[in-house]
Amino acid sequence: MLVNFPTEWRRFGILTLSTAMVPFAMLTITVQIVAQNTGGGQIITFDAPGAGVESGQGTVPRSINSSGEITGEYYDQNGVVHGFLRTAYGSLSTFDVPGASTGNGQGTFPESVNPWGEITGFYYDASSTVVYTRGFNRDANGVITTFDAGPNLGTIPLSINRRGEITGSYSSQGFVRAADGTITTFAASQFVTSPKSINSWGEITGWYEDASSVVHGFVRDVSGTITPFDAGPDTTPASINSRGEITGYYSSAPSAIQGFVRFADGTTTSFVVGSNSYTIPYGINESGQITGAYFQANSLVHGFVRAPNGTIATFDAPGAAEPYSGDGTIPQSINSKGAITGWYSDAKGAYHGFLWIPASCCN
Repeated sequence: MLVNFPTEWRRFGILTLSTAMVPFAMLTITVQIVAQNTGGGQIITFDAPGAGVESGQGTVPRSINSSGEITGEYYDQNGVVHGFLRTAYGSLSTFDVPGASTGNGQGTFPESVNPWGEITGFYYDASSTVVYTRGFNRDANGVITTFDAGPNLGTIPLSINRRGEITGSYSSQGFVRAADGTITTFAASQFVTSPKSINSWGEITGWYEDASSVVHGFVRDVSGTITPFDAGPDTTPASINSRGEITGYYSSAPSAIQGFVRFADGTTTSFVVGSNSYTIPYGINESGQITGAYFQANSLVHGFVRAPNGTIATFDAPGAAEPYSGDGTIPQSINSKGAITGWYSDAKGAYHGFLWIPASCCN
């Protein structure tokens, strides 16, 4: 990552960075869940079948759609990475892209699920002498299509919208893949362009690097016009909603990070959770609710949700612990009903998924 994160944020930073029609293998089970009221809502914890239970292993959710379906990856006891999908009713199915590498830390990495249950992400292809990342799209029936954004190595899809459009990184550029499979590459600079999120209209946000290795945010409209912006030094957008509102973070001082929300008119509001904390937003929903993580130096990481009026609620997953600096509760995605998914670390350093359901949700 190009932002200078503090050294204590070791595992947190690594995991948050974390790509033809073919058959796939699936195992479906229903797991027992644990529920607890916290932060004004209820937390349900879960694990993918086959997830390892030792440090650096476990279940890592990445995205939740408006129906409550959750996707992400899990790390098995050998460190191999697999995909999973959790339904709104709590059953989990696992899948692998055929041909995915089974090397340590390699495999299938789902990143985003749209309202129809279509999933995009990347995988490490083991079919050649050089292991590299390729993109995949998994439809609602479980059929997987793999793709590359161009002839060079390194396709990493990160977001899919309700129309089936996908964005992500390709080599040092960005790309957008239409629902019919047509791919357009683009660049916000001649150096590095990294799209992170695409909304229902096809607007894209992300960051790019300039000649001085400084990071800036950008938004790309449906016509392809790219508008750069800065909320502060090293502006790093993470998510855009259908109203064109963007959230992300920036370096507010040496070893300090603040969150921001940029409105469709280009105005920006910064915020922090607590005092003297690092605030890292990761998702914004259609009504402008934002979720992410925050922590003070050398302390447990906590989750938060910020209302459109600026009110902030914080929460921790039951059993969250910090065996390593930067561990704790790590929200990743918030849906239109305000439900949040992410992962937490236990006392051994293993990861578990969680679903945070607000008290006002789904009544």
